[in-house]
Amino acid sequence: MSQTSIERLREYLAQLPPQSQALLMREFERALERGQDTAVATLVLEQLRKIVRKTEADDAPPPRTDDLSRLLFQVLEPFLVEAGAPIRVGQIRRSSLQPIWQWLGRDGAPDKVNEFEAALARTPAADGAGQVEALASKLQAVAADAIFALTGPGGGDRSRALARVGPPNVIEDLYSIGAVLQVRDAIATLNEKLPRFLRAFGDAQIASVMATLNIPVLQTPQMLPFALSIVVQRMTARWQIIRLAIKIAASDDEIRVAATPYGVAVTIALHDLSCVAAALRMDIKRGHFDNVADNLKALHDGVRGLRTELDLRNDSAWGKQLTSIRADISNALQSEIDSVPGRVRRILRQRPEKDIPPGARIDSTEVEETVALIDFVATCRNYASELAINEVTLRTYSDLQQYVERSTEQLVQSLRAADHKVRTYRQQQVQAAIRFCQVLFGDDYASLMSRAAENAATGERKSSRAS
Repeated sequence: MSQTSIERLREYLAQLPPQSQALLMREFERALERGQDTAVATLVLEQLRKIVRKTEADDAPPPRTDDLSRLLFQVLEPFLVEAGAPIRVGQIRRSSLQPIWQWLGRDGAPDKVNEFEAALARTPAADGAGQVEALASKLQAVAADAIFALTGPGGGDRSRALARVGPPNVIEDLYSIGAVLQVRDAIATLNEKLPRFLRAFGDAQIASVMATLNIPVLQTPQMLPFALSIVVQRMTARWQIIRLAIKIAASDDEIRVAATPYGVAVTIALHDLSCVAAALRMDIKRGHFDNVADNLKALHDGVRGLRTELDLRNDSAWGKQLTSIRADISNALQSEIDSVPGRVRRILRQRPEKDIPPGARIDSTEVEETVALIDFVATCRNYASELAINEVTLRTYSDLQQYVERSTEQLVQSLRAADHKVRTYRQQQVQAAIRFCQVLFGDDYASLMSRAAENAATGERKSSRAS
């Protein structure tokens, strides 16, 4: 990236509010942990950290209202879901926070909010970290009490009061927000005790996590999904959260698993698989294949894990959901796989020279997109059986190998006798074919065909000079 582009990026990031800067930093740090978009994440993080350090070095401006709301809701961060994403138990819509904050300042606890805002303004910037933390804890307790007072038993007045908070989806999140704020200390303890990463989840890790989860206020039906959500976020293979439920039930029978409070772990695993499937479909639709291999592996391992470690019935709710996920994945993948041979043929088809117009060119972008699609088919082979695409993947890959091998040899031969008017077009076809060979047969074969193409072109030129 040029210096001018970096300066523009820094100017844009500097204009963002601190809350947005902190959110971006967290998201890019998570991307680095997952190994995704490392170049972009590293660049943006570097600029953000420079901005934050500079801001901290300057005189701290007077605290603003959004600073106070950030302190109030910071304990909710692990559970927040962005707008438009499907939501499950143990999650809260980020869009619900602002209406609830406005309600607290207007109806819920206006005096307390004003009091805390004034206290925050008086807190020294240099040595007030402990005071700010204590202030946040008191504010969270006040907010939880106000929410429970509103959501408790009541008649028509309660309905009207709830309507003042926000639309139905905000009301749906209201009680969960109050419940999490109420057990903020237990959430903090859980965060501290859990390993940062759970790359393996065998018996030893299961026992350790279960001991860490053994906090009474986190074992309630309301809070257990949130506690499990924190565990899931530390796991490399998120579907393995079902092993906690199997351990508690001492059985892999889905009826016995569902009868335990930890049965919600299966619901969480299925929801997460559904979200990965949706992300995969969207990436394929947009032609973005960078994360396809990771998503395919996550789906393959998750589907296989649920099918082998749980005794799921085809007609049960969980069984039907897993079947639906497999069908959605299969349909999305099969449609894209079926389209690849046609794209390859369109590029490599050896048209008669009279049908090639002067100045004809092959779009290099289309070639690279097709290379990505061939690689996509090759990747699908590794996960075909569990994702119900075994037949179409093997057939398509075999057809591609046969067609590309035959076409490459024919195109190389055509260079020997190609008219100078179409030589550039034929050479571009050969270059595209060699790129396809690299994916289908490896670097050695691609290098061999590249040398053959050079020899064919050189031999033809020598022949022309000799005559």
